[in-house]
Amino acid sequence: MKACDSCSNRVDIGKNHSQMPVWRRTIGLFFVYAPIVTLPFIFASAYMTYFHLWMVGAKNVKKFTDYLPAKESHRYTMKNQITMEPSFGFSLSQYKLYWILNCTWYCPVSVAVFEWHAYLVKLVENWWCPFTHEKKEGYSNAKIDKSFWHIYQEDVVKLEAEDRDNPIWNEDTDKEAK
Repeated sequence: MKACDSCSNRVDIGKNHSQMPVWRRTIGLFFVYAPIVTLPFIFASAYMTYFHLWMVGAKNVKKFTDYLPAKESHRYTMKNQITMEPSFGFSLSQYKLYWILNCTWYCPVSVAVFEWHAYLVKLVENWWCPFTHEKKEGYSNAKIDKSFWHIYQEDVVKLEAEDRDNPIWNEDTDKEAK
């Protein structure tokens, strides 16, 4: 089975959560928030990739803010934030501030930085390496006009047709298809 065949399957988590002992859920919660210490390094890596692209001449590259949800799209504020009944004494789920920080800062920022970084890395990959493989279609959200290999005629002729004519890194092929 290919990895993509399993992409549409749901992960069973809600069905099992209540059966997990509180100590296990508490340790699991630690592993959700421990990566906060890595976020500065993820941001640094993403921005280095962004500046690499800028230095080699990339234009119209999406910015980090393009991946953040609009503030207005968050349903809850500190005034109307819902909370949960605690499953144990000092459960954070009973505090509005926990949900506000979690749902309007940590989660959206974390998802945004990883999605932005993945997009940037795909751009770099499409620029430097226009060689098709079984996962390359997943890079199509980071299309470029021409790969590094396409800017020099003596090099583009060396590419296999599938690599030379791929619309992910060759806008001329994309235009011909329309």
